[in-house]
Amino acid sequence: MRIERARGTRDFLPGEMRKRRIMEARMREIAERWGYEEISTPTFELAELFTLKSGEAILKDMYAFEDKGGRHLALRPELTAPVTRMYVNELKMASKPTKVYYFGNCFRYEEPQKARYREFWQFGVELIGSDRPEAQAEVIALAYYILESLGIEAELHVGHVGLIREKLRAAKMEEEQINKVMRLVDKGEREEVIAFMNEIRVKREVIDDLLRLIDLKGKGKDALKSAHDQTIIAPESDALKELEMLLEMLNYYGVVYTLNLGIARGLDYYTGMVFEIYEAGGTLGAQNQICGGGSYRLAALFGGDEVPSTGFAFGFDRLAELFRLETRDLKRKEVVVVPVRERDTNDREVVKEALKIASKLREIVTTQIDLMNRSLSAQLSYANAIHASFAVLVGKNELKEEKVTLRYLDTGEQEKLGVEDCVERIKACFNVK
Repeated sequence: MRIERARGTRDFLPGEMRKRRIMEARMREIAERWGYEEISTPTFELAELFTLKSGEAILKDMYAFEDKGGRHLALRPELTAPVTRMYVNELKMASKPTKVYYFGNCFRYEEPQKARYREFWQFGVELIGSDRPEAQAEVIALAYYILESLGIEAELHVGHVGLIREKLRAAKMEEEQINKVMRLVDKGEREEVIAFMNEIRVKREVIDDLLRLIDLKGKGKDALKSAHDQTIIAPESDALKELEMLLEMLNYYGVVYTLNLGIARGLDYYTGMVFEIYEAGGTLGAQNQICGGGSYRLAALFGGDEVPSTGFAFGFDRLAELFRLETRDLKRKEVVVVPVRERDTNDREVVKEALKIASKLREIVTTQIDLMNRSLSAQLSYANAIHASFAVLVGKNELKEEKVTLRYLDTGEQEKLGVEDCVERIKACFNVK
């Protein structure tokens, strides 16, 4: 009987894993150059961690279970809550700002779709201890430059939930009513927003102003000027002042963005800037959001201080759908040691020398050696098939001369060298010190 993999999961073959590891390495390198350090949290947590953050409704989309000790646990559906829990438990005394990044798998019990799976991976960062425009701008710019490094064409949209909340508070709406409106705006349910605000007897001009505000979209400060001209945003707005400084900082970074004040978050711990990044080429179809982020205050919910945080998470699987390996990435820093045996013999001395050379090369580079007693031509075909750069041939003639034949697989050229010279030549070609 053949056992299939579980629905909503995937097997990654070597070629796909190579691509994903190249992506991951680039993302890690950039995050670390920007001063972020890697952390890791458990794959499962107490389920309460996620219901406190997102409400009981999230349970229907989680892999939640009771363990043998009667504890209610869940496979993590995202990583912001676990990172915040770790901060409260382990890092609250660390220097501020605390800058961390993570890469890990998450789980949601949802209907699988294109680029949407039940097991998926997230790469994200958290900057804890500051929500000033400088911190917000750094986080957005970091996400922007990571995508540039991967060669992924994308559109960055920046908003600010404070502008919506200020307008609704000015209309004397209660916080729970405001949160409901934010949730409806977040889902794009415009008609439901109008119906709910009519139901709680909000003035028509307030509803109209809100709709004009969330419709506001444009390139940078031009959009904000439009809001000023239409008197949609009060000039004394604190959220407006913060947003103006943030956009100025993004200009300093050279980040290209669209101001989109229709971006909302349905949870009240989001306090200010929010942003989303969408794939621009149409490859992902309707599921085209590849990154989401914002500023929030979540630590107090888990027993910590009221500390501000700013962060983002990439949907790594969606990025993998978009990332294309370059020719240089396909060419592997790999060597194949080829024992040249006489027909139908083991030629133990040849094999012994080939193993010694392979062991020496494995100290500096990925090295393969024939394990199937194949012919010379079959071994060279294998070397080409795996995109190796060099073949090191070892036969009776080489043993007599105390040399090896180094073949350049790109060109087919070859030369005889002493073993040490061969190793040095390979190190130089691969730029290995």
